[in-house]
Order: sequence, then structure tokens, then C-alpha cells
Amino acid sequence: MDSIFEIELFIKTVDLGTFAAVGQRLDMTASAVARTVGRLERQLGAKLLHRSTRHLALTQEGESFLPHARSILLSMKTAQSEIAIKTGSQKGLIRVNSGTAFWRHRLREALPTFLEKFPEISIDMVISDHRIDPIKDQFDITIRVGPLDDSSLIMHRLGVVSRIIVASPSYLERHGTPKRASDLLEHNCLLLSGFPRLSEWPMFENGTSVLLKPTGSVKADNADVLIDLAISGVGIVRVGDFLGEKAIADGLLVPLLEEFHDRDQTMLSALILPGRQNIPRVRSFISFLSELCTKTDTAK
Repeated sequence: MDSIFEIELFIKTVDLGTFAAVGQRLDMTASAVARTVGRLERQLGAKLLHRSTRHLALTQEGESFLPHARSILLSMKTAQSEIAIKTGSQKGLIRVNSGTAFWRHRLREALPTFLEKFPEISIDMVISDHRIDPIKDQFDITIRVGPLDDSSLIMHRLGVVSRIIVASPSYLERHGTPKRASDLLEHNCLLLSGFPRLSEWPMFENGTSVLLKPTGSVKADNADVLIDLAISGVGIVRVGDFLGEKAIADGLLVPLLEEFHDRDQTMLSALILPGRQNIPRVRSFISFLSELCTKTDTAK
């Protein structure tokens, strides 16, 4: 098993580019990662990586060994999965990727209940608002809102996210309430960056579908930043409905232009690595996510 761990660190070093990056991912020091890869090299009797102060590069021996290393690791993980399926084991590690909004507004409060129910399951939770490659990064489950382009992944539908347009009462007092879609062009609109399809707001004008390109003083790659600014009275924002529901209920934000706004319903999905969908711990987490999203949708 030590050799498997050494092989896994070697592969991660190649994929991430530095010992430091691997150490950060696995909560190890860069020197510990380097020593572990060094042990593998001594076992094989060959240098796998050229080391320099700036970067790492594969040696010829490393190039030859890499596909074998990936095959060995895949075979080991497949064997572990088959054993887990046969034994029904509810233990082990699940790697999960989620965006900030889903973590903050859905998963954060519910995850402790799952961990209490399954004390032998551990979670490696990676929160990121940038698109990741679930296959390259080996995430068992990736929670995603929006169009799916990872055709090799197994999709489990969790629900639907609709868009809302909101502003704070204080902003509307100072700047007035937009009465029709085109009024948004005269307001300070807070925009989500990094997702081109969200830079245009689909609306209806005189029964016709139009795409508005609002402008404003702030762009951010994190929708929660924009929600916080909207609550502070900075401007108008368009976000997923589950981000704003509590602030609306508390009177901190007001829905706008509901009769003119295309709510642009988009699927919320859990993407599962092929071969992982039947592992008991993964199935249990998917069931937990489904129940969580069903409860919150029912509560709306």
C-alpha cells in the first residue's frame, strides 16, 4: 500500500506540476512529497523527474513509467470499489467539488448530519467557483449548476435553479424601482464574471424576448460577493434563486421585474465519475444530496 501511495503522489506531481501544489492538496509539506517520490525512484532504480528550482519535468524513464503508474492506480481503485460494493461498506473517502453558493446556502448546514449518520465516511471537500475537470482531479462527485459538457460523467439530477433579479430597499429608495426591462440599463447592475452566458440578462419587452447587457460598478467571480453588495445597497443583481431566498424572507432584498424576467431555469446536477456510482458511500452521499434538494425545493 505504501507503493500505491508513492505512485499516486508521483502522478499528482506530474498533473499539478510541483511538489508544493501536491502538498497543498494533500495537507503535506513539499519536502515530504519529494521524499515520497524519491522512495519510488529508489525502488525502481531510476529517476522519474528532473528537479530544478523553477519546475519539474519527466525524465525518459518517467515518461515510460507514467502510463503504467496510471494503470496501476486505476486498477487499485477499481478493486477497492468492487470490494466496497460487495461488502456494502459505508466507509472511506469521498472527494466532492462544489461551488461557493451551493456550499454556503445548501450544504454547509446539512453536511454535519450526514457525517454523524456515517461516522466512517470522510469528505475531501473542494470549494471552487471555477470550472474544474472532475476526471483529471478525480472528484467522485461534482455539484454543478448549468449546461453539462462532460459527456463521460454520470449525471444525477438534483433539481432546478431559477434566476431572480433583486435589490435592497435602500437602493430602490435612492434610485427608484425599475418598471420595465429596459429600465435596468439606467441602473447600477452588479455582474457575475467568468460565465459569459450570465453577462446578458434575458428579459421580455412587449412580449418579445430580448437579451439586455446591463453595466455596473462591480464585477465578481463569486455570486455571494454580489449578494452581499446588493444587501448593502450598492446595486441590482441577478443570481440563482437559492442565494437570495433568505435575504428576501428577511426583507433585506426585494424581487424586481418578475413579470418581465426570463427566470432561465437551469439544471442542478451531481456528476459522478464512471465506476463510482455503485460504491455504497457514493450512493449514500447522492441520496443525501437528493433529499436535501427535495426538502429545500418543497420549503420554497
